[in-house]
Amino acid sequence: MSTDTAVPNPPPMPPSPTLDVAALRAATPGMRHAHHMNAAGAALPSAATLAAVTDHLHLESLLGGYEAAEALADRMERVYHSAARLIGAEPQDIALVDSASTAWQRALGALRLKAGDRVLASPSTYVSSALHLLEMRDSHGIVLEVLPADASGQVDLGALETALREPAALVTIAHVPTSSGLVEPVAAVGALAARAGVPLLLDATQSLGQLPVDVQEMRCGIVVATGRKFLRGPRGTGLLYVDPDLRARTRPAAPDVRGAQWSSAYQYEVVPGARRYETWESSHALRLGLGTALDEALDLGVPLIRDHVTELAERLRAGLSGVPGVRRTDPTAAASGIVTFLREDEDPRQTVRDLRATGFRLTTVPASHGQWDLGRRGLERVARASLHVYNSADDVDALVAALTARERRRRGAGEATSETVSRTASGLPSGATPGSPTPTFASPDPGSPTPRSAGPEPGSATPTSADPVPGSATPTSTGPEPASATGTATVPEPASPGPRTAASSRPTGSAGDRADVIVVGAGIHGSSAAWQLAARGASVIHLDRFPMGHTEGSSHGRTRMIRRAYPAEIWDGLVDTAYNAWQELELASGQRLVTTTGGLYARAAGAPGTLRGPGCENVDHARAAELFPGLRLCEGFSAVHDPAAGVIDAQASLTALAALGRAHGVDRRDGCAVLRRRRDGEGVRVDTDQGALRADRLVVCAGPWTGELLPAFAQPLSVVRIVNLHLGSSRRHLLEPPLLGAFSVDVPDVGLLYGIPAFGGAGVKIGLDHGPPEDPSVPAGPVTEAERDRLLGLASRFLPAADGPVEETITCRYTMAPKNRFAVGRLPGEDRVLMAAACSGHGFKFGPALGAALADLAEGKERPDLDFLSPAAMGITDRPGPGAGA
Repeated sequence: MSTDTAVPNPPPMPPSPTLDVAALRAATPGMRHAHHMNAAGAALPSAATLAAVTDHLHLESLLGGYEAAEALADRMERVYHSAARLIGAEPQDIALVDSASTAWQRALGALRLKAGDRVLASPSTYVSSALHLLEMRDSHGIVLEVLPADASGQVDLGALETALREPAALVTIAHVPTSSGLVEPVAAVGALAARAGVPLLLDATQSLGQLPVDVQEMRCGIVVATGRKFLRGPRGTGLLYVDPDLRARTRPAAPDVRGAQWSSAYQYEVVPGARRYETWESSHALRLGLGTALDEALDLGVPLIRDHVTELAERLRAGLSGVPGVRRTDPTAAASGIVTFLREDEDPRQTVRDLRATGFRLTTVPASHGQWDLGRRGLERVARASLHVYNSADDVDALVAALTARERRRRGAGEATSETVSRTASGLPSGATPGSPTPTFASPDPGSPTPRSAGPEPGSATPTSADPVPGSATPTSTGPEPASATGTATVPEPASPGPRTAASSRPTGSAGDRADVIVVGAGIHGSSAAWQLAARGASVIHLDRFPMGHTEGSSHGRTRMIRRAYPAEIWDGLVDTAYNAWQELELASGQRLVTTTGGLYARAAGAPGTLRGPGCENVDHARAAELFPGLRLCEGFSAVHDPAAGVIDAQASLTALAALGRAHGVDRRDGCAVLRRRRDGEGVRVDTDQGALRADRLVVCAGPWTGELLPAFAQPLSVVRIVNLHLGSSRRHLLEPPLLGAFSVDVPDVGLLYGIPAFGGAGVKIGLDHGPPEDPSVPAGPVTEAERDRLLGLASRFLPAADGPVEETITCRYTMAPKNRFAVGRLPGEDRVLMAAACSGHGFKFGPALGAALADLAEGKERPDLDFLSPAAMGITDRPGPGAGA
């Protein structure tokens, strides 16, 4: 009789669960700004964690600190339960502290180590812990022994077993060091220590939240951790676990009213649980935020988090292996979400600075933070990327592509073709699919201020004829506050990624007449686009017909206004993008470029139309006077108050963009007039007064000269003259923030008066947002007496403190479009030609955001958020000619 039995086919296994990365990114405000890869430094908190903190601070402001703590005592108690669940402990075993270092110091203080006590430390020990042990060696006489590492980089278990044959007071190990992606064999270490009867102190600072930690399985006596790293909690939070048996044998070295009871004149008793290590004073708001972060980690499940971050880290390590000139520095036992590397012949700090300029958040770790690891391996400093749940494969591939493109520029174009660069990371650039067309330059979206959808480039239509140009283009139209070109703001130029010729600043390897992209116009939009494109790996030739610093266009001057208040909701997304983009530019340049002053935007009560926006409120003239005493509105006026409005340092911004462009290899050519453009096979040809240039793409940011370069826009666009005055005051404080911010007043029968408060040493600036038509081919004449008197009359009416002399007069040009819209996008019928122009007097505030958008479009990505500003939306068709766009 056969013993075989028929076994039915087993049911199919359910698919392995995966993280919803898109939802996690959407719930993480910081991921709108950059590729954040610094979770090992301070991870990005979720919006819910942020709300938990700010909500409690608000409650404290209403009730008082003690009363708010009492009101939310139950929620605070749940934080202990959540922390205990995460590490397999009991709530009474948990103390909440302000950092892992504080937890370490309180735990060691309670051990009361004395002369001759041996402490066995792993090479992965963090700097703060090592410094404390070294001090205790010198001041208390403890014996400190640093264990060796094995060939994989992990602590040598055989050496530890041998060391434990002699009495020891403590074994301490970092689960994951700060200096690499190494994961130590904690369970094996814990078993050896327990067998010898020696407590194990585990530093879980870099592991808790990304790797499972179970104090029972790991046989831990003490665990210290921070909230700000992979737990995604607020800074200023931390956890301390102490095993009950160990607690029974130790007492806090510095008891506090939170953890002890003063029972008589000379007696006190410590509380029974781990809260004996806490202090009374703490941030309840931050601890509630930590509780939210703990609950989010528990809801996701640490094993799922581990699988995601380790998969991304392995993808990054594999990608870095294919980048010429980049060396991975992780030991072979690396198995966490941390990845470290070096670039050949470059200080890692420079590597990180350059990556930050293109939208990546990484950091460096010096040997002084890990002498027993980095110092032992002869590494002075490493660059470190660390990934989390809000990161995706696109982030990883973008980083690899950015490093590859930068290496191409550094070594010269001869060593790598753009196709090789774009496919180095993982076979395809981010957002591309097999068989889809790819842009001719690599680097998928490395510097985006907001996450954007990526997709293949639509089919490109070719122009049917050349367009003769009577004159060259120059800076683009700007915001409603043009100003003079005087001032002294400067930005230090970041170090260049490669040598350039002194004459032209052309990228190494450039033939001089060929580039991936030609950008025409060196105003705010052209300069932003040139920087973004070059930072993403494109070779860029940047043209302007005038010398640098000229005053013929619209981008010159000291200051511009930025505001969230806009007439319609359709602008809100772009406004938010603009604010984020300015933050990115500030980070890249190392300069403060935007100052928040608040804004008031007034009009006669009952007048048609109004401004509105997120965070804005309507106020009457009396409330407006309280907000801005320097602005006088009579009864019958109402206003919109925008607390987020402010002032842009326009001159410093243009200087910063020029420096950043040069640092990334932009070939800037001022005083180079464009004569015509035409189709050139699959690309474009631009004829200038200095010769012919060719490129795959042409970006036109020509401001008042847009109609000359792109004839389809000649009819719908108009150029007008704008005049500004800077005025002095005998009571200057009334015209400075906070007594005056950005403002506008829609004056009946006159027009819109706008102004910028006294700022940066200049007097208050005022102007009217419309003027007579002006021919941009003719130099702008000086401010006339009539123009001056008109503005002075308005100043005396609305700015009574502006009673000083006229300090400066300025003229500039607005390029006006129908409905005061912009034209941003691909030129209909000529997909290799892109533009941003006709910004109708309010475009400067969007400069960095539109520069990033143009770079996206040049890479073949779609930007549906800008469809309402596309040339087609203005009526421009693929058949340019008389009447187009009317």
